Amino acid sequence: MSLRNRIAFYYTVTSAFLIAIVFTILYFMVQSIVYKQFDEEINSEVSEIFSDAHVTSKDFTSFSRFKNFIDDKEVNYRETKHEEKGTAKVDTEFIQLVDNNGLVINKSANLARNFLAFIPAQTKTIYINSSINNSMIRQGQLPLLNKKGIIKGYIIVAVPLKNAVIVLHDLQNVFLFSFPGITLTLFIVTRLIAGKSIAPIKKVIATAEKMTQTNLSQRIELPHHHDELYRLSATINALLDRMQDAFQREKQFTADASHELKTPLAVVKGTLEVLVRKPREKEQYEYKIQFCLLELNRMARLIDQLLMLARYESNKMNPHIEAVWLRSLLETVTVRLHPIALEKEIGFKINGIEKAAVAADPAMLEMILENILSNAIKYSPDGSAITITVEQKMRTLICSISDQGIGIPEEKLHAVFERFYRVDESRNSSTGGFGLGLSIVKRLADLQKIKVGVTSAKNQGTTFALTFPAT
Repeated sequence: MSLRNRIAFYYTVTSAFLIAIVFTILYFMVQSIVYKQFDEEINSEVSEIFSDAHVTSKDFTSFSRFKNFIDDKEVNYRETKHEEKGTAKVDTEFIQLVDNNGLVINKSANLARNFLAFIPAQTKTIYINSSINNSMIRQGQLPLLNKKGIIKGYIIVAVPLKNAVIVLHDLQNVFLFSFPGITLTLFIVTRLIAGKSIAPIKKVIATAEKMTQTNLSQRIELPHHHDELYRLSATINALLDRMQDAFQREKQFTADASHELKTPLAVVKGTLEVLVRKPREKEQYEYKIQFCLLELNRMARLIDQLLMLARYESNKMNPHIEAVWLRSLLETVTVRLHPIALEKEIGFKINGIEKAAVAADPAMLEMILENILSNAIKYSPDGSAITITVEQKMRTLICSISDQGIGIPEEKLHAVFERFYRVDESRNSSTGGFGLGLSIVKRLADLQKIKVGVTSAKNQGTTFALTFPAT
């Protein structure tokens, strides 16, 4: 069963149950009102009888006078009254007088050989349904009391229910025959409404069926009303956005890795192929193996950097911000890089504020500083110096790293933080960079809300400035 039919079925079953309850309540309410009207008519008839006989139900002394009254006056009066109205005797009221034991003392002539039902031992007026000659009647039984409150007998007055029974039967038929029609109509209407309501779900299915690996840009059209289906569509669209981003990152990572690893792999492969062509001296083997190890280490560093960028772009890197002593961290990084700088006889100078605390992730900040200083060493001439300055400006702290290297042309400054961008495009350059270091610097800085700026002059040097947020 489809979702539309299930919704229509469950709703129709529930509504049909409620309609059946309402119909039942209405029927019994109408029945109660009809019987109440007949009961009032019976009470009015009893009051009229007592008034004409000059007695009351609570001051009843003997049956004789009441009996004669019914025989001689009341019945004749009633027959005359109904004859004047042209009403058949079958539609007249029925009167019956009984003693405490149910023995009939007298009854109206229209009862003929029939008797009204008697319920013994009743101290209050009661109303019941009974029948005469297969015709439904409504009767009231009233106790007759003497001055001492002792029951001397009962007067029973009944009226025919023929018209009321017809009305109630017609009402019952209306409810019974209209119920299936209402239920069927309700099912059809609900099915149409449900079909219209779940139309956005069909769009979701249609969009999902159209999506492929090469067509991840498809999105579900959002419904006009901001209801649950709107939230569902928006949530699925957000999921598709994340899937597309993840796929793009994977695609980018694969493309970047294949692009950057192609050359070192070719170099290692070519070196090993040359090495196995003929026997060589031990020193040659060692030299070539060392060369291959260097290339493999270079590839390992490249893969680490690519993975770091992938983690950043997938929002899996969460900085742990704490107070960091900047001067102490700078000294740690420069000591680690000292052996590399010593090969080019490059020295470090740290100036400015000695005790300066910044809000940052220590590991990420160390990686930022190491990448910037590594680049400075890489592009600085032998025997030069790298100057690090820590200064306070307004409420912010600025750390500047300046080298005396070849500089960066002004037209290329805007692109230095892009992935795989290198000012020197030659792969055989002695610097041997991947073009990922500054891209990592930019992303790690953004995570910590650290602003990174760069200024440079060709053949004069480059300065990177880290501006830390106020603490």
